[in-house]
Amino acid sequence: MITKTKKELKQGMLENVMSQFNHAADIINLNPNIKKILSITNNELIIHFPVKMDNGDVEVFTGYRVQHNNALGPYKGGLRYHPTVDIDAAKALAMWMTWKTSLVGLPYGGAKGGIQIDPSKYSITELERITRRFTYALGDNIGPEHDIPAPDVNTNSQTMAWIVDTYMSTKSPAERSKNQHVVTGKPLGSGGSEGRDRATGYGVFLNIKFWAEKKKIDLKNKRFIVQGFGNVGFWTSHFLELEGAKLVGVQDAFGTIANHQGIAVAQLNDYMQGNKGSIVDFPNSVALPTEDFFGLDCDICIPAALGNQITAENADKIKAFLIAEGANGPTDVEAEEILLNNGVGIIPDILCNSGGVIGSYFEWLQNRNGELWQLDEVLAKLDKKMKEIFDRVYVKAEERNGDMRTSAYVIAIERIEKAYVQRGIFP
Repeated sequence: MITKTKKELKQGMLENVMSQFNHAADIINLNPNIKKILSITNNELIIHFPVKMDNGDVEVFTGYRVQHNNALGPYKGGLRYHPTVDIDAAKALAMWMTWKTSLVGLPYGGAKGGIQIDPSKYSITELERITRRFTYALGDNIGPEHDIPAPDVNTNSQTMAWIVDTYMSTKSPAERSKNQHVVTGKPLGSGGSEGRDRATGYGVFLNIKFWAEKKKIDLKNKRFIVQGFGNVGFWTSHFLELEGAKLVGVQDAFGTIANHQGIAVAQLNDYMQGNKGSIVDFPNSVALPTEDFFGLDCDICIPAALGNQITAENADKIKAFLIAEGANGPTDVEAEEILLNNGVGIIPDILCNSGGVIGSYFEWLQNRNGELWQLDEVLAKLDKKMKEIFDRVYVKAEERNGDMRTSAYVIAIERIEKAYVQRGIFP
């Protein structure tokens, strides 16, 4: 359940990402000229576009695309459909994508965007027209070797299929097949990759597993709570349940439920699909007030919804010994300080949910090279990649006797700094 206003979310996210960046930049004495470059975005696009509704009326929508930095490669980042989407939110999220792609060693930069819209208020045919018109309006501001969108909050593989079809239709017939990798997260029949649907959630699970192994903690019978039961929340829960962990609390945009004996992940997912995407009134669970969610008795807390959900107001209530950030920017700076002082472990977003962009990279590679990888191959590659990155961040944190977020930022920023130092600044 989202309790903050759009303005609070926007300001908090921008403040958080800049505070995190400045903190790490100061630690490594980042070259001040490079710091200037990384403190701003390269391009910010605001698009107003008209779409005819099912009743014949025309509505004008506002879409955004922010491209933060491409020193390491093409811009990469999701498109979200949500009322809180605006230029400042897109700027914050684009910056996080830059750090994330750099941290995991991908040849990408960071971007983000979306449409300021509540998709639940529109029919599927209206959403298709909105998506296609937005894609057309973006034009050559996106492209398979320039800026590659992906699914995010309230968008999915169907959204990506509409985008790729629209984008390819704007190209000459001989060029269309070369543009299939303009987006990732596509359906399998439209150039998607096996495993991309679960890549983010599987990556969150792997990070929790690796952390537990380092701490010599058995995940069996450990209790976890999840905020947001969309793609990321579901798959994270699915893989944790397979390890013997118990889902004891869930919160979504409609309500909060709990059962200390455990909630069956597949049953909840099936129920939600038939309940207009809501977990409310799930059998064998009790409904709780929104504000009680983060105070639930549990071992692991997985915020997998929107940004700025864990704040100074609720951080002290958290009983979990580990927070695994499935969402982007779910913990604000003040809350993090409280949690770290309380001995709570935090796997930061740019590490924890990076399985999604790694899965996207695998899809992009397959499209470029005309290859098709099997599911077990994709998950094995993802497992190997995530382990390498987790170990690097964990070791860096141990060496510095510091937190994992700062260590992740240090690794990410140093890689970009190296690129600028080697290449110089044009002209």
